[in-house]
This record gives sequence, structure tokens and C-alpha cells, in this order.
Amino acid sequence: MSTDAGHLFHFRKRHRLADDDHFPRPKHRRLAGDHFHRRLHEPRPLFQAVPCCLLRRPPIPPEAGVSAFDMGNFLSNACPGCMPRDGGLGLYRDWADASKDARDLTVATRDGVGLGRRVLSRRISDPRKAALQAAVPPWEKREPYYKDALKKARLPDKRLGEIEVEVRLKLEELDELRKPKEDLSPFFIPLTDEDEKNVYDCLYGSGSSNQVLVLHESSNIEISKEKIRCLRPHGWLNDEVINLFLELLKERGTREPKRSLKCHFFNTFFYKKLACGKNGYDYKSVKRWTTHRKLGYELIECDKIFVPVHQHVHWCLAIINMKAKTLQYLDSLGGNDPRVPEMLARYIVEEVKDKSNKEIDINSWTKEVVDYVPLQQNGYDCGMFMLKYMDFLSRGASLSFGQEHMEYFRKRTVKEIIKLRAD
Repeated sequence: MSTDAGHLFHFRKRHRLADDDHFPRPKHRRLAGDHFHRRLHEPRPLFQAVPCCLLRRPPIPPEAGVSAFDMGNFLSNACPGCMPRDGGLGLYRDWADASKDARDLTVATRDGVGLGRRVLSRRISDPRKAALQAAVPPWEKREPYYKDALKKARLPDKRLGEIEVEVRLKLEELDELRKPKEDLSPFFIPLTDEDEKNVYDCLYGSGSSNQVLVLHESSNIEISKEKIRCLRPHGWLNDEVINLFLELLKERGTREPKRSLKCHFFNTFFYKKLACGKNGYDYKSVKRWTTHRKLGYELIECDKIFVPVHQHVHWCLAIINMKAKTLQYLDSLGGNDPRVPEMLARYIVEEVKDKSNKEIDINSWTKEVVDYVPLQQNGYDCGMFMLKYMDFLSRGASLSFGQEHMEYFRKRTVKEIIKLRAD
């Protein structure tokens, strides 16, 4: 061996260290096998895309149930410098599940497929063939079973092609059904430059947070700068903003009866008052809410009765559909709470009996979980989805909106509250 060749051989040869304590490895140098060794023996994080703070699943903060809660600020403080890709939806689902008032709420995954361990079983169709294969000497080369199975799985299947065509046709039919058959332009009127400026001043302008922006005299609801700021992106909607918007929907129905159904909108305190008495259901606590003197009509005359339901950290909507004789439940997380329609069924029977002296056969009614509603894709827009369910359905329109419209709806709600008029 020449000198150069020997030098090259010696250079490439790697000696194994007998003891790392006696021969410490410099931090700035690594041997060739270090990376492979680390991958085999060092644990790696399972969810690199998820911030480490959210893997710990922080509990529900106390301020979440007290006033307007900014989910974006909470996520930023929990994990400075990063925002989860799902907008906090995963964390929000956990909070909704863990809520005491929403312990029966079932949440569907985004793709509708549950997670869990999958058990595969293999059945031997021909025992004679299996016995012959087992009798083959081990030294004889034969193709592994998984390769044979892979080849069979890749064989062209005529039925797969037929299924693909059927799926494509079904998707086309679904797209046709989803196309709005009515004019939805009134729900998506662009904001003018002046509207944009006024909205920005309300949400981000200087001045005292206690400054009262508007006062709705008939309901005595006043909205300050602090309260309206819940309509910023990532904010949780508070009771005052929701209740004032419901008052504006009532006035719109009176102002435009031909364009609206005859509806009644309960405020955010009604269901809690009805369902959280000393013994649970308590009709007497809400009996005086719907006198003819206060409303000017009776609930039996309405087409739809909207009931906001607050599941501790999550807004849902219940509808007593008097015209269709159904009790509907709409949840922007795709969940269900069977207690809500049960409570409202008892309520409407007693209410009609007390105010109109009529009997309702509630057993003939249908209880429906509306599963074709638009769903939220983050952890802070449930209140806006609930308001828009009522906004569209009170006019008999289809729910033709989605997560991409929430930023516009927040700004539009600010504009309508400032002007005390729902368009």
C-alpha cells in the first residue's frame, strides 16, 4: 500500500471510543454516525406543528365566563410568538367538552372520522394453500406475503372506476343543492369607506373604554367601547352585544314584515332562567316574560322562536319551529345536547296552555339536530355563527355562509349596532 493510500485509509477509519467519560466528544464536532445514533435512541416530538404550550391543554381561564373574552390574546400569552394553525379550535373543543353545563355535548372531528387504534384481521381463505406455503423449506426464496397482497390490491378493479363516477355525480348534485336559490345580496352588502372608518374607530380608536357609544332605549341596553370590542377578531361575544343585535332583528321584522318571518327572539338569559331553577326546569321563573301586554302577540302566532343557549363557554341555538312543528338544535361545533329540546318542549306546552288556553300534542313534533349548518373552524367565532343562524333563518334564507365570512360579519355587526338598525 502506497503512502497516500495508507494515509487515506487511516483518515477514513473511525476508532470506537472505549469510554465517553475519558474521551469527551467536542461539542463542535460529530462523528459520522452521530445523527443516526441520535435518531434511534433519542425521543422526538410527536406533534411538531402544534405549539408546546397547547400540548399541555391549558384549563379554561376564569375570565372566559365573565365578560368578553379575547381568544387571540389568550393564545398569544399562552405561547408567545406563535398562533396554532387551527386558530385554537382543538383547544376550544376540549373546553366545550369539559364544561359542566355541556357535559353531554358531543363534538365531531373535522373530517367526521374518529381517532383510535385500528385492528386488522386476516382470514385465510384456503387452508390447503396455507399449509403448502408453511411446508416450503425456509432456504427456498419466495415472495413475502405483503408484496403478494400489494400486487393483488393494485389489480385494476372495474368496480372502483364505477364508484369514482358515482362519487363525482353525487358531489355535483350536492353542489347544486348548496347553490342558493334566493337572492342573498342583502346579507353581503359591502361596507363603504365611511363605514370602515367608523368601525375601526369603535374597535381600535382612542378614548375611554367606558364611553357609551349607543343606547337602545326600548331595551335599555347600552354599548360602551369596552363592550363592543368583543367584535374584534378572536373575541368572544358578550351578552350585551348579542342581546342588542337580537333587538335589532326584532325591529327589522316589524319594519319589513313581507321580507321576514314572524319570529320571537329570546335574550341570552332566558334559557338559563328556564333550565337552572332549584329543581332544574322552572317555568314560573319565565312565565311573565311573554305576556300579551309586553309582546303584543302570543308565541303560538309565531313561525319561529329563537332561543340562544350558552353552554358555559360555547354559544348554540335552539329553535321552536311552530310552523313546521319541530324542535331544532344548531351547534357550530357539530354537537348535540338532548336536554335543550326536552326543556323547550315542556316550555312551549305550558306556555301555550297558559297564554292561549290551547293544548299542543308535543309527541307528534320532531326533534332535529340540524347537521347541515356552517361550522366554525377556530375557537372564537361561535357567537357570530349563532347570530348569523338567526339573521338568515328569520328571513327564511338558507345558511349560505361560512368561516370565510366571519371577519366581514363582525364589521357589519359593529356598523349595525352603531346605527341601531339591522339591514
